[in-house]
Amino acid sequence: MIILAILASLAAVGLLCWLLFTLAVFALPAFIGVTAGAWAHGTGAGIPGAILIGAIAAAITLASGHLLITFARPAWLKLIVAAVFVAPAAIAGFHATHGIVKHLMPSDGWQLTFSVIGAVAVGITAFVRVAGMAAARSPSGQGLARA
Repeated sequence: MIILAILASLAAVGLLCWLLFTLAVFALPAFIGVTAGAWAHGTGAGIPGAILIGAIAAAITLASGHLLITFARPAWLKLIVAAVFVAPAAIAGFHATHGIVKHLMPSDGWQLTFSVIGAVAVGITAFVRVAGMAAARSPSGQGLARA
């Protein structure tokens, strides 16, 4: 029974890590959506209004990021947009990794080291996904399918 619990815990950690890497690109739209929803709720919109405002703000953020990456000509502008999407993903990766490793190791130095490694890994993954969105939807017609 103990071995089954250990295996289930490892599977749960693996599933959560996969989910973190998959959803890291959406950290910025989620943050903006939650912030806009909290603001709407604080101004008296109620829970349904806050959910609606948050969803609209997140959708607008994601759509504007996709449009900027797709149709912006200068590479520096695409890099700035990618960095804006990658930074919150790296911060989320740091805190998610720190939440896991603080239960596994007592040393604060090693916790910080592994948390930074997790942040870098999530940031690189988010950057690759954002760059993949730009290459897949390039206006010149040369995307990943022709590469």
